[in-house]
Amino acid sequence: MAEEFLNEVREAREKAKERNFLQTWDMIINLKNINLKKPENKLNLEFPLPEGRGKESKIIFIVDSLLSEAKETKGLVIVKNELEKLGKDKKKLKKYADEYDWWFCEAPLMPLVGKTLGTVLGPRGKMPRPIPPKGNVQPFVEMSKRMVKIVIKDSPVIHVPVGTEDMKDEQIMKNVLAVMNLVNERLPKGNANVKGAFIKLTMGPPVRLKV
Repeated sequence: MAEEFLNEVREAREKAKERNFLQTWDMIINLKNINLKKPENKLNLEFPLPEGRGKESKIIFIVDSLLSEAKETKGLVIVKNELEKLGKDKKKLKKYADEYDWWFCEAPLMPLVGKTLGTVLGPRGKMPRPIPPKGNVQPFVEMSKRMVKIVIKDSPVIHVPVGTEDMKDEQIMKNVLAVMNLVNERLPKGNANVKGAFIKLTMGPPVRLKV
């Protein structure tokens, strides 16, 4: 399977035209014979790609005691006394929810975040991951460089980014293989629930994966 995936990644690259921006590799998995009215058949997983995402994620830190450390990262920093105001500015909060990939929050602030931001972040799957008391923000920065979300909600389709155009074909193949293996493990009937899978660059045509 790995060799076939590698050939299909190469084909997708050859078929895609050059663009004046760095394209993302997208993986699409279409499902069949799965009842999404059953909660146990839905997925909302955070998964570290073995070869990474190929680009840095946009992250937000909600902090109090870790303020100075969070400011040293490239993330947006929100402090405790800003939460009430942000929670009332629904337009700004929704913009942040759409724009930022990962949210991290000092664990003691999580109840306040749930109260002030939860109605917007919760339905979007953007509730922050807690940073343990006296924790370190840097591991969360590193994690965000590899982590993607694999979601099955109301539609029998999985969309997941598996890298960027400047990564090697072999790296993309390893990420594709890892995602496919995870999905097969988590689906109720494994590969029998997979109708078809495709790989493509952002503006390129999809190429079917032999799964």
